[in-house]
Amino acid sequence: MSGPRAGEPGVPPASVPRAGEPGAIRARLPYLRLPLLACAALAVVAVPTAAVLRGPTGAAGVAAGIALVIVSYLISGLSVAWADAVHPRLIMSVGLVTYVTKIVILGVVMAAVAATGWPGLPDLGVAIIAAVVVWTGAHLTWALRSPLPSVDRSSDH
Repeated sequence: MSGPRAGEPGVPPASVPRAGEPGAIRARLPYLRLPLLACAALAVVAVPTAAVLRGPTGAAGVAAGIALVIVSYLISGLSVAWADAVHPRLIMSVGLVTYVTKIVILGVVMAAVAATGWPGLPDLGVAIIAAVVVWTGAHLTWALRSPLPSVDRSSDH
């Protein structure tokens, strides 16, 4: 097992690499572990359940829905972490461009899948909703357990 990483609970914020320093992107992603584990747990339960209740097509839909949410959140997290590591002023523009690009691509792909009449589409939709709830809950849990950044104003003078 590795030791604590910068940005994780209990690790002082001063140890987080600044923008442009080696390890800056990775230091901005400690929150990913808990949501990824939560979505993996969801997949372990939901895919076999869908296979039993809805057959292989349902299981494929559930697996695809969970994977779609994971990939979407990873793209967002990595792009914003990259922007913050390069220059913090890029965060808003990179985040918005990433979001709009993802939504447009998702809309086009979902419309194409819906046009095929694929029977796994309802399962995909339910899995997307469930995975978003699970990811958001896990991310919120991580955020609430993480120490808030603080500033020592006594050293400013």
